[in-house]
Amino acid sequence: MRTVPLGRHDTITEIMLGTMTYGAQTPPEDAHAQMDLAVEAGVTWLDAAEVYPVNPMLAETAGRTEEIIGDWVAAGNAGKLRIATKHAGEGGVVRGGEAITAETIPGAIEGSLKRLQVEAIDLYQFHWPNRGSYMFRKNWTYAPTGDGASRKAEVVQNLADCVGALEREVERGTIRAFGTSNESAWGMARWCDAAGDGPARPVSIQNEYSLLCRLADTDLAECMVHEEITMLAFSPLAAGLLTGKYQGGAVPEGSRRSINGGLGGRMSDRVEGAVDAYLRLAADHGVDPVHLSLAWLRHRPFACSAILGATTLAQLQHGLKAVDVDLSDETVAAVDEVHKAWPLPY
Repeated sequence: MRTVPLGRHDTITEIMLGTMTYGAQTPPEDAHAQMDLAVEAGVTWLDAAEVYPVNPMLAETAGRTEEIIGDWVAAGNAGKLRIATKHAGEGGVVRGGEAITAETIPGAIEGSLKRLQVEAIDLYQFHWPNRGSYMFRKNWTYAPTGDGASRKAEVVQNLADCVGALEREVERGTIRAFGTSNESAWGMARWCDAAGDGPARPVSIQNEYSLLCRLADTDLAECMVHEEITMLAFSPLAAGLLTGKYQGGAVPEGSRRSINGGLGGRMSDRVEGAVDAYLRLAADHGVDPVHLSLAWLRHRPFACSAILGATTLAQLQHGLKAVDVDLSDETVAAVDEVHKAWPLPY
């Protein structure tokens, strides 16, 4: 399996294993089988979070995904997959939804270490910014908060304090690298400013990115290229939409849509037409639509790894075959034409 740069000094496979269904839609034994399969396929990383599982995300189940991963690690699998996880923040379901601060970081890390049954977290990410985010369909009404200079000073001071706390954790040996999630280009630039060339300089940003969600293609893309930051693309199949399984109003039993009918705001009056256009493109070019969606990420101007989450082992097996698919320049150009006709359909 190919690797791409992870920041300036590390690498990550072009697909990493997503785990957000572990303990909800995916029972522990199936989750362990998925991790075994990922290792066999050459995947080197998995991604988790202290709030997982989702669908739904609940305070009483938060941490269960990390526990399931930890049980697999303890069963003779230590070091087989490098682990990324995330610190939840303001409005979340842990610690009363408090914001991310220098004071919350050590305790959150200790909790994840205990559940994961590891001595260090390879990549520690902040799940979303304290100041809010335009992700999760909030881009349609997004407006920066605050009153200018005073708000900026508050944000920048929080970043500096968090960087200091993260550097102490690197020195303590509990984390090895830092990344963001659901961030903006301005936010990434400020993190880079705050960290300089130190050990807490962000190596990655985990945002939604797919054929149907290309918000990152403008100013964030330039930031990633010049600052050597890797995109960890979540929902690269648009929550299953790009498989075609929801076309015509279908709701397969046990699917994410059977639990969350709106797919987190992705079901719009335009999305079925956009998906149909990509399904036709895939058929015209002789490519499976799942493999088209994943292989396309290889053609982005920035380093990108797809977070491939699957409810079932069969879904994961099918998705992993994308590593053997190469898209022609003609196919990539055709993708851009569909994007022009169907931009941001949700």
